[in-house]
Amino acid sequence: MRLTTKGRFAVTAMIDLAMRQHQGPVTLAGISQRQKISLSYLEQLFGKLRRHELVESTRGPGGGYTLARPMKDVSVADIIFAVDEPLDATQCAGKANCRDDGQQCMTHELWTNLTRKMVEYLDSVSLADLVDGQRAKDPDAPSRKVSVLREHRAALEFPTSTLQPIHLDGTRLNTVVNP
Repeated sequence: MRLTTKGRFAVTAMIDLAMRQHQGPVTLAGISQRQKISLSYLEQLFGKLRRHELVESTRGPGGGYTLARPMKDVSVADIIFAVDEPLDATQCAGKANCRDDGQQCMTHELWTNLTRKMVEYLDSVSLADLVDGQRAKDPDAPSRKVSVLREHRAALEFPTSTLQPIHLDGTRLNTVVNP
């Protein structure tokens, strides 16, 4: 059993999002540039994360993604299951028909227990735990001081991205268009 890039990239992207969302919606273009993950792959992952209500999307100028709930309420297991990453150490996908004759193999309980422990562990680790660990490990990691300009420059590299003026404190400018 191995965690694929789908699960790894989803967790990595969610950490990046959680570390930057205090400045407003985070663009996938910015995450793509910082984490070296394909933009089209991120779009697929974030579609699944949105359907599982882990992230919310904001369209239009200044749009992007934010967490749908507090970091402490999002577990690694939530993220992995949202992107359809299988977590199963058994050969039979937990059906207990491991052998050719449809019977359970001699090590089925071992692998079932391992799967249960993995899920329990991943469910016990929150996105907040990962963000805190990243900030402790990397003193240059963004805390509350993220370059909004850098985020917008990343968004400009992709023609589908849109921008909205943002104050340095992270609030958006309300622009009114007079007809």
